[in-house]
Amino acid sequence: MDMAIEVTVNELADVIERGGFVLDVREDSEWAEGHVPNAHHIPMNDVADQLDELDDGARIFVICRSGKRSLTVAEYLESQGYDVVSVAGGTLEWVYSGRELSFEASL
Repeated sequence: MDMAIEVTVNELADVIERGGFVLDVREDSEWAEGHVPNAHHIPMNDVADQLDELDDGARIFVICRSGKRSLTVAEYLESQGYDVVSVAGGTLEWVYSGRELSFEASL
C-alpha cells in the first residue's frame, strides 16, 4: 500500500480558513487539552465504527499529536476510498508554529 500524502501545518491553516474537513484522532484527554480550530473529533480506535460521520465528498485532513496516528488513520481511510491526507507534525507542530488551539466542542 502506498503511504498517505502528508501536508504541512501551513497548508492545514489554509484548509481551515476555507472550511475544510479536519479529523482529530487523538484520545479524549488530548482533545480536551486543545485542538486545531473547527476540527471534528473521533479517537483513532473509533474511526472504523464511525465512518458515517466523515465527509466523504471532500478531502479529509487527519491530525493527531505528532503525525504518527494520523498517518495510520489516513492510510486506512484511503483504503476505504476516502480522499485523505495526514498533517505532518500534528498538533505539536501546529503549536510550535505559533498558532492557537481551540477548546470548542466537536462540530
